[in-house]
Amino acid sequence: MSDKKEKHEGLIHYANGPSLEEINNTVDVPTNAGFFKTLLAYSGPGALVAVGYMDPGNWVTSIAGGAQFKYKLLTVILISSLIAMLLQYMAAKLGIVTGKDLAQLTRENTSKAGGFVLWIITELAIMATDIAEIIGSAIALKLLFHIPILLGIIITAFDVLLLLVLMKLGFRKIEAIVAALIMVILVVFLYEVILAQPNMGEMVVGFIPDPVILQNQSMLYLSLGIVGATVMPHNLYLHSSISQARKYDHNDPKSIHQAVRFSTWDSNIQLTLAFIVNTLLLLLGAALFYGTKSDLGRFVDLYNALQNPKVAGSVASPLLSTLFAVALLASGQNSTITGTLSGQIVMEGFIHMKMKLWARRVITRLLSIIPVIAFALIYNGNEAKIEQLLTLSQVFLSVALPFSIFPLIKYSSDKKLMGEFKNGTFWKWLGYVIAVILTILNIWLIYTTLVPGA
Repeated sequence: MSDKKEKHEGLIHYANGPSLEEINNTVDVPTNAGFFKTLLAYSGPGALVAVGYMDPGNWVTSIAGGAQFKYKLLTVILISSLIAMLLQYMAAKLGIVTGKDLAQLTRENTSKAGGFVLWIITELAIMATDIAEIIGSAIALKLLFHIPILLGIIITAFDVLLLLVLMKLGFRKIEAIVAALIMVILVVFLYEVILAQPNMGEMVVGFIPDPVILQNQSMLYLSLGIVGATVMPHNLYLHSSISQARKYDHNDPKSIHQAVRFSTWDSNIQLTLAFIVNTLLLLLGAALFYGTKSDLGRFVDLYNALQNPKVAGSVASPLLSTLFAVALLASGQNSTITGTLSGQIVMEGFIHMKMKLWARRVITRLLSIIPVIAFALIYNGNEAKIEQLLTLSQVFLSVALPFSIFPLIKYSSDKKLMGEFKNGTFWKWLGYVIAVILTILNIWLIYTTLVPGA
């Protein structure tokens, strides 16, 4: 469809234009302002990306790490966060310099059939993220309002209405709302950790790598889980696209340099907040649950433990449990926004098809909700069984990771594409080493997830 008007009629059309055309190049930025004013203008995309690094699916792992091994795995969280900063920097830079997102660039170097296969793989990964959000939100609704799990799952299908409202407010408002929800999560866990009073001296030591992590099989397993689940493939596609929302001169190296610089600042600040949240979760597990031998494998277990004096001690209270559920709900709603945007990016990039965001949301949510409802019906609303589906959903994220991380490093290191902004030799090979390690870890996690007793 070459005619511009015809191209944009109907529910679905074929797209060859900029990534996420409705938000691309829409946010004004100053050219000669001070550092903080310019940073404020560029702040926002990092918050949407950081959501994936404090996903409900990682909460139990972080708290269990503290409950089982006290502060020793803090070093793993630190390393994971540094890896995330490097890869997200590459993704944002790729989008800003080339004017194309990672999905578009991958498709240009792939056959039509290959692009379709990559689209299916990435869609499954996004659907897996959506499943985790459905489960987290439904459990949060039950904990807060005693809504039955099945009804809570169905209620989550109507969050498409939330997205419709947000899209009418503009992309800048969406960024602000996501950032506000992140602050809710941060404040909740900071408050709970302050009450828990962790040992600050032991905490500092925990950030120093300890060889015992590699020698203790249980500790190594949990560490691999933390590292292997850190980088989500849809985040790389998302960042390479939404980094183009700012208005900068694509033909002026100075303007591009400013965009790359401040987008990196934005990303690193927000990922630092995600690092703090994950650190707080581990500290909470260490301070309240280390040595209690409590079962903390599920959201409900954590909710109950936070109000049980026999487990959480003198700080236990219904308020702590309620705040935990509020943070869980906030995290789920954040995933609603970023998952929909990511889905649109990969659909446009890989198969050149564009769909109205509300339609995209409805279809994705309906497809994701079917297996969750099936589990709820089969197991009569048993949260433990439903949360097993959350674990299985992480397999799809693992499968999709190599298909996003290797192209990202390749294209962001290509002098023809990036010019003076290409990755330096050191960062290029460090990226490849990280990519290989993450791929191996994810293959191992897939194996241990699907093969009981492995």
